[in-house]
Amino acid sequence: MDEPDGLLAIGGELSAQWLIEAYCRGVFPWFDDDSGPVYWWCPSERGVIEPGQMKVSRSLKKKLRGNNFQITADANFGSVIRACAATRADTVGTWITPAMMGAYEELHLAGLAHSIEVWQDEALVGGLYGLSLGNMFFGESMFAQASDASKAAFFKLHELLQSWDFELIDCQMMNPHLATLGVISMPRNEFLAKLAQNNLSDTRLGNWQLPSHVSAS
Repeated sequence: MDEPDGLLAIGGELSAQWLIEAYCRGVFPWFDDDSGPVYWWCPSERGVIEPGQMKVSRSLKKKLRGNNFQITADANFGSVIRACAATRADTVGTWITPAMMGAYEELHLAGLAHSIEVWQDEALVGGLYGLSLGNMFFGESMFAQASDASKAAFFKLHELLQSWDFELIDCQMMNPHLATLGVISMPRNEFLAKLAQNNLSDTRLGNWQLPSHVSAS
């Protein structure tokens, strides 16, 4: 549909297998109530960024160099997705419903969904999660409870994926915050063409580990 932009289908199942099939076709779920049907979307413009193209602010560089944060991967996926849900509920409402959390936690156990955690004084203060298929990462949500914490998570994700020669990070919908990080709009047809090639690539399964260094300069 043109209005609302990208609404493709209503119904179906919110299961791990449905999610995998959807992402391989450029489609993602977005709805706000488990009591109703699932809404599936493929917007006309996609927010994307190539690993290595992130804009890193001076304040973030300083915090990364100063080791203000301790950053891990796949250390506590459940806490990250619940924190993302709580953050969204406190602001504009959340599409991360209990059924959605359960489906992505199943994908995490299958080695396909991953989280980046940002810690400060042993407290979880930021993070993000998403799905990895082929050489693309499909970001779902991020949260921050300390300044620059979500940006630090995004930086570590982009650094890791760059080292693995990933081709693209899909951020779904564009917004002003993502633009400050270097995310750009890509027309749907171009995105789907890249996705078709990506579907031929092998997927890196299992829990992720982060390198110990930080290359922000």
